Amino acid sequence: MSKLSVAEQPYTYSEIEAIAAYLKSKTRHNPTIGIICGSGLGGLADQVDDAEDFDYSSIPKFPVSTVPGHAGKLVFGKLSGKTVVCMKGRFHFYEGYPMWKVTLPVRVLKLLGVQTLIVTNAAGGLNPAYKPGDVMAIKDHVFLPGMVGFHPLQGHNMHQFGERFTPMSDAYTPKLRDALLKIGKRLVGESMKEGVYCMVSGPTYESPSEASYLRLIGGDAVGMSTAPEVVVARHCGMQIVGISLVTNKVILANDGDGQPAANHAEVLETGKRRAADMEKIVSALVGEI
Repeated sequence: MSKLSVAEQPYTYSEIEAIAAYLKSKTRHNPTIGIICGSGLGGLADQVDDAEDFDYSSIPKFPVSTVPGHAGKLVFGKLSGKTVVCMKGRFHFYEGYPMWKVTLPVRVLKLLGVQTLIVTNAAGGLNPAYKPGDVMAIKDHVFLPGMVGFHPLQGHNMHQFGERFTPMSDAYTPKLRDALLKIGKRLVGESMKEGVYCMVSGPTYESPSEASYLRLIGGDAVGMSTAPEVVVARHCGMQIVGISLVTNKVILANDGDGQPAANHAEVLETGKRRAADMEKIVSALVGEI
């Protein structure tokens, strides 16, 4: 089990403040909406007008993305008339980053003035009714790494962001989810779903028995991100809406042998194929916030 002491926590509140202050000094935009772009969904950031972008590597003490499909830029600008900042690429636990580093950007976004966070991801479909290309509004999550001790809020509580014990029963803001479902139904029809997202640590895709377990405990889709960011955003008092793009059908234990194995190329290809619809959905949602 992870046991982070106060001394091992690398980011103090003042260090996070310094990162935010650096970005404020470099951009003329004051975002109130943050968007985290999942695997293959970086095109969302390309829809931003009057854009200013910053490579993660140019931001002091900021992590860098190491995964294909995650460009590694912060993009500030206007989307649907609102001032936004997009993370074009996120960080993952499986890259070797601890949870407090995976979620650092959320706290930076909070200090930049972000009040609403839109999280997107590419996910495997656990629900047999889901097909590749479906879009799922996240109504709840199962944060498996967090449940076994790999949690971004472990260690010293930064009271400047939130209280020690954070409820997660209302993590995903109902009115935003309702707006997302309405927009999705209008734009992609029956491909718009609502369900529970399960986070596993990765980087391996799930075995059929693991996938069947996730389905048994209520999961509709599974991926390797999002939940830690949502936990920290909730701790920071943000409104949150989550969107999964179903990129592949997950093999369950009773599916039999000979099923095609999941692969990252399929994830990116489905993201590319559905990119325009995802961009329209998120743009319309931003317009209603």
